[in-house]
Amino acid sequence: MPCINQECRLPTAICSFQIASPAFTTTEENTLSTSSTLKNGLKTRHLTMISIAGVIGGALFIGSGPVIYHTGPAAILAYGAGGILVMLIMRMLGEMAVAHPDSGSFSTYADIAIGRWAGFSIGWLYWYFWALLMGWEAYVAGKILNNWFPMVPIWGYMLAVTIALVIINLMDVKNYGEFEFWFALIKVVAIVLFLIVGSLAIMHLWPWGQADAKGWSHLSNQGFMPHGISAVITALLGVMFAYIGAEIVTVAAAESSHPATEIRKATKSVVWRIILFYVGSIFITVCLIPYNDPHLSDPTWGTYSVVLTSLGIPQARHIVNFVVLTSVLSCFNSALYTCSRMLYSLAKRGDAHRIMTYISKNGSPQIGVLISCIFTLFAVYLTATAKMNVYDVLLTATGTIALYVYLAISFSQLFLRKKLEKEGQTLTFKMWCFPWLTYLVIGLIIASIITMIIEGTYKHEVIYTSILAAIILVMGILAQALKFGNNRTSAE
Repeated sequence: MPCINQECRLPTAICSFQIASPAFTTTEENTLSTSSTLKNGLKTRHLTMISIAGVIGGALFIGSGPVIYHTGPAAILAYGAGGILVMLIMRMLGEMAVAHPDSGSFSTYADIAIGRWAGFSIGWLYWYFWALLMGWEAYVAGKILNNWFPMVPIWGYMLAVTIALVIINLMDVKNYGEFEFWFALIKVVAIVLFLIVGSLAIMHLWPWGQADAKGWSHLSNQGFMPHGISAVITALLGVMFAYIGAEIVTVAAAESSHPATEIRKATKSVVWRIILFYVGSIFITVCLIPYNDPHLSDPTWGTYSVVLTSLGIPQARHIVNFVVLTSVLSCFNSALYTCSRMLYSLAKRGDAHRIMTYISKNGSPQIGVLISCIFTLFAVYLTATAKMNVYDVLLTATGTIALYVYLAISFSQLFLRKKLEKEGQTLTFKMWCFPWLTYLVIGLIIASIITMIIEGTYKHEVIYTSILAAIILVMGILAQALKFGNNRTSAE
């Protein structure tokens, strides 16, 4: 799971985005956005860090430990393969987003390429995912703070964190960008230091720590793939969830001065970030630490804590907990931003109540920000009443949302690209080897979902998420068939 450690046929914009329209432009400086009332307050440095933060979550610092423990050193292959899939997904999304930057991102493109029911369904499913995950992020932050300063209960910290980040998102978008910049910078500095220290240890240049935490003997001395290829496949299915969040930059870029340019840069750089941050960190871990170290499977430790402790870093667990705290705050911050923009886009298309289109004087969709916190406040209540296990059941229904989002992006790009080619349109940023790579990605995602059900490890996550998706899908089909939404008439 990510971060423990993310759409617009508008009445005013549809005419300039219909496939047959000559006004649909593919120039890099296309700055069309969902509404002139959303301010272009994000700078290049903000978007750079937002794109990095979307990839880095608590799943790297904590969640990667159990993956290594159950897979062995071959976990490197799982993270590498998952990174390649995300790279292809981001390329497809980048093709559409460069042509038409929009705060609704892939929900907008699904709406136009496939149909209103698709944009409705994937938009609300994505909103539910991040809105629900915010409650869990607040809980993790509360536990870390309570561990340091136990005089305040966990729910008290949760409420304080929620209020603080809501205030940030109620202000000008540049405030969100500024906070996200510093949150992400802390994570990046921590990872870079980890990579440097780990590399020194591998080269026998690190003078402290345990005697066996040197070199790369652990990479193969107990077998590179001790549990076989089936364990790697199972790990790959779980690893794919860790990468969700990379697409947030296509939402945020719509509020920059040059969205198309920023999206191109972020899409191209996602591959080396994944290789450097995830694959690099996993490689160092499996070289320095036995894959069956029991601390790796202990969620109270985390991957980085185990490695740094073995290297003799004093108070490593507290240092890593601080990084994890900034990571979950970053995830909460981005989730709240994304949820509010998704609601705004859905409302502009008539797929959510029109009150969500309200924009304050500083350009923030404040109603959307407040409504997106509903599950977080519910989590605060459940924590205060010692019933947080109820929230765990709700989280189960988010287990495979990443795959459904990726599937929607793939189909949207497939249909939209074909329509554009029929109309003679030229795109300056394209998916590679179209349509064969797109078909391959679609096939792999569908095969993954089927494998998850048959293999059984993620069976319940698939079933519960599919039930939720089916309910939202039916609502989307009804909305389209019965023409719900007063402001859809001009777009139908």
